[in-house]
Amino acid sequence: MHLTEITKALVEKRKILGITQERLALITGISARTIKELERGKGNPSFDTLFKIADTLGMEIRVETKLPNH
Repeated sequence: MHLTEITKALVEKRKILGITQERLALITGISARTIKELERGKGNPSFDTLFKIADTLGMEIRVETKLPNH
């Protein structure tokens, strides 16, 4: 899943729950500016930021890696 797909899912869930960007910022401790930029497809959020938002919205982000066969 790419960042744009993750962002789209987070925005959709936030709206379903009726949480404003400002309220999400207050709950997560992430600045409203960062959340607004993320939702507009700007910026380069850290994994921590994405995980914190997802967790607050009752979602989970999993990171999977594929290691080359040796």
